[in-house]
This record gives sequence, structure tokens and C-alpha cells, in this order.
Amino acid sequence: MAGDRRAGKFVADADSVESKLTQSTIGLVRLEDFQRIKGELEEERQRAAAQTLAVEQQEKQAKRRAKTRRAGKPPALSFADSDSDANDVVAKRARKNPHVDTSFLPDAERDARDARQREQLRQQWLADQAAIKRQAIDVTYSYWDGTGHRRQARCRKGDTIAQFLAQCRAQVPELRATSVDSLVYVKEDLIIPHHYTFYDFIVGRARGKSGPLFNFDVHEDVRVEQDVRVEKDESHAGKVCERAWYERNKHIFPANRWETYDPEKDYGAYTIRGRAASQQKR
Repeated sequence: MAGDRRAGKFVADADSVESKLTQSTIGLVRLEDFQRIKGELEEERQRAAAQTLAVEQQEKQAKRRAKTRRAGKPPALSFADSDSDANDVVAKRARKNPHVDTSFLPDAERDARDARQREQLRQQWLADQAAIKRQAIDVTYSYWDGTGHRRQARCRKGDTIAQFLAQCRAQVPELRATSVDSLVYVKEDLIIPHHYTFYDFIVGRARGKSGPLFNFDVHEDVRVEQDVRVEKDESHAGKVCERAWYERNKHIFPANRWETYDPEKDYGAYTIRGRAASQQKR
């Protein structure tokens, strides 16, 4: 019945607003005046509806207290009606079985806590990787013009190949008149594009055709017993040469073995001069 009264009241109020709006806007021609009057009438209707709802709630609560007194039971908390509603919620929660696993149910507070923890872990991981990229690394290389001229450059793990080649250009007098874009870096028979960083190969433990790409010093595999189940740790000096030299000599050894690095390609067993070197990725 209360719902019917509210519905009827709402319809009546809506009709009243439309009627007042029609009467108040006779002769008006400006849109701003029409919208202002309409907003004032709508606000007046909402205040009246809120007052009506408050009165109905008070009546309902009074009936509930009267019914409780007739049944001989004192009201739960008669000093505040809102507290009574809160007690009803607490009572419902108290009836839940505490031994039932509810972790699968939606929980906004838990989801927010998990999201904060994930973000903290992500930030920590990024900070750790940034620290790794700042670490120094000595890169042994050979300036290659048909024969090798070995040198060493001090870089950071986060440096790109282009930054490394800029150091090589400063160290080798023959390269000072050559731009970085005209230089080629070859590691384990693979031409490394300039945008890659040393960090990319170290973290991914990338492998080349004749050895690992994640070691940039020069050393031999000195194990007494060769175990084919363990990847060979042998590392060769990378070659730095002019692109023009490579284009002139790419049909003869060793340039005829070189190819552009492809991270999606599996280069299989290590080979040197066509001979396979026993190895297997860990």
C-alpha cells in the first residue's frame, strides 16, 4: 500500500511539475530561462518526495515498535532507529558459518589489497632490473678488416649496441671517420641490430651460431670432461667492422657465415667452420 501511495504521489508530483513548468514558461523564448525554471521545479519536487519518504519510514518504524511492545518484547535499541538496522546486519553476519571457505567469493577489500601487493612487486622488479642495467661490463671485441685487432670497451649492461659502437669508433683510429650507422657488430656469427642492449642477451641467455650471446668477455671451455648435457661456456670476441667491408666480402669466410640475428630463430648446435660443437641448452 505504501508503494502504491508513493507511486501515486510520484505521478502526481510529476504532473504538478509539468503543469507548473507550462504555466511558468508561457511567453518565454530563451532556453536558459526554461532550463533554470525546470531545474528549480524539479529540485522542489525532489525535496517534497524526500520528505514524504522520511515520514513513511518513521510511520513504519513506529508500527514495528508498537508490534514489538504488544508481543511483550522490548525493542532491540529504541534510542536510535538507524542503530536497529545496523544490529540487524550484524546479526545476519553472526549467523554465518566461520568454518566455510569463502575465499572464492568476491571481496573488494581483498582484491584491492592484492592489487597493491602486485603493484609493489612490479615496482620492486623494475627497480631491480634498473640496477642490473647500471652494472658495468667489459666487452672484448676485434676491429675486423680481414684480420683482428683486439680491444676492450667498458659499457653498462643497459647500453645499446649503437652506444657500444660509438665507443669502438672513438677507440679505433680507422673508424673515426665512419658513422655509427655504417658499423656492424658481429657476435657468434650473428649481426646484432643496433637497438638491442647487452641486458637483452644476458637476461634472455640468448644463443648464437658458434657460442652464447650472453658472455662478452673471451674465454675457453676449460672443463676436463665434456658433458653434452651442459651448454658450452666458450665465448668468442665479437667483431666490429665497416658495413662497406662486409658488403664487399660477404661471399668469403668468415663473412659468408654471418647473418642478422633473429630472436625467434633456433640456431641449433654451435658450429665453427661448419663443424658442430656438442651442446644442449640448460
